[in-house]
Amino acid sequence: MLVMGSMIGSGIFIVSAEIAREVNSPALLLGAWIVTGFLTIVGALSYGELAAMMPRAGGQYVYLREALGPLWGFLYGWTLFLVIQTGTIAAVGVAFGKFLGIFFPSIASSNWILHFFKAPIIHIGPVTLGGMDVGLNTQNLMAILIVVLLTVVNVFGVKTGAAIQNVFTIAKASALFGLVILGLFIGRNAQAIAANFHGFWRNAGLGDMHEIQPGVLVGTLTVLAVAQVGSLFSADAWNNVTFTAGEVKNPSRNLPLSLAVGTGVVIGLYILCNVIYLSVLPLDGTMGGATLLERGIKFATEDRVGTAVLQQMFGSTGGKLMAIAIMLSTFGCCNGLILAGARVYYAMAKDGVFFKQVASLHPKYKTPYVSLLVQGVWTCILCVSGSYGQLLDYIVFAVLVFYILTIYGLFVLRRKHPNAERPYRTIGYPLLPAIYIVMALFIDVVLLLYKPQYTWPGLAIVLLGIPVYFLWSGRKTVDA
Repeated sequence: MLVMGSMIGSGIFIVSAEIAREVNSPALLLGAWIVTGFLTIVGALSYGELAAMMPRAGGQYVYLREALGPLWGFLYGWTLFLVIQTGTIAAVGVAFGKFLGIFFPSIASSNWILHFFKAPIIHIGPVTLGGMDVGLNTQNLMAILIVVLLTVVNVFGVKTGAAIQNVFTIAKASALFGLVILGLFIGRNAQAIAANFHGFWRNAGLGDMHEIQPGVLVGTLTVLAVAQVGSLFSADAWNNVTFTAGEVKNPSRNLPLSLAVGTGVVIGLYILCNVIYLSVLPLDGTMGGATLLERGIKFATEDRVGTAVLQQMFGSTGGKLMAIAIMLSTFGCCNGLILAGARVYYAMAKDGVFFKQVASLHPKYKTPYVSLLVQGVWTCILCVSGSYGQLLDYIVFAVLVFYILTIYGLFVLRRKHPNAERPYRTIGYPLLPAIYIVMALFIDVVLLLYKPQYTWPGLAIVLLGIPVYFLWSGRKTVDA
């Protein structure tokens, strides 16, 4: 449940609009999600071996530390705390507030309680930083309340957090499944089907060229790589279950199983949702279109494709149904991310590369309560800072780098410890993990070339961790 619950947030209902604008093809819209699905499932199958071999709290941090050395483990944990986990929690929490505002209009980003200042805009080459409003409004207040509530709940034991996770995962998986069923039997639109499926393969040939920036043309494989920013982010966080390995029963069996089943089910639902989008709305549209059909998937209002699909089926009631579905998704997603992330900083603190107090366990509930509180405080700061949106733009590249390094670590550990106990061995090894590394490297190189505004800041955040690591290491040596 933690795998599915952490993966399903608000992205699946939104990012298909941007992907559609980038690929300009019904076939490539689905192709982008299929590529994401392949990478996610192969990644999960590869992590299964590592999780079964090293079922310890910290998950991916531990795998990188054991395979490639403590520096690489620290850089992952550093980036996870600074941006990946906390920034995602903040963004998902604010999304909860945004859709709660549909029912309570006073909850809005423009309804300020304390507005501190607007950060100046800074241009560094192709990268634009700043420009965000810093302060407390009713929308990010809802995010902070969600973070505080779920942090406190998770202090009371992994069973309490897991119970909430199970309830909300079932609810939001059911909502996705319901969207698919409704789309198949009620929402199919003859105009959309004719527009999308009669010319399904348009612009999808290997020799076709795609304009991703004014005057910049790239081939089909390259544009699929560019489009991975949204779909990979929407399918991320499947690795969070490995963070809690120290508290999972029979982890050598259950971790690989949950990774494989959880990612498989979610990716299947994501692809089916996009089939439904194509069955209800035309891919193409105009930005100023007066109706949902005229705007299409590309220009759905505020990119809310899922909302547009349900509105096309049920009118204004559809918008409220989608708001409820997204609130369920974001609440459950926040809980999974909060529960899992704290275990990484706890493992880092035990290794002496994070604040020593973070390694403390609650005397009664045996949870890493200090780690949960530190994570919660930093997440709330990100909510108020307004910077989480920019930070999340920058992390997809870095996340993919750490996935590549971790799966490369699988090869390293096979060579370094050939006789180590491996209750589960990666299906398709070495071919599938090698294909993953090649594909992910290609995507990262393409993003460096064609989306520098998103990739170079992410790389900078990772590299900034190198001097911090040596400072922590030096401090650990002095303490010893």
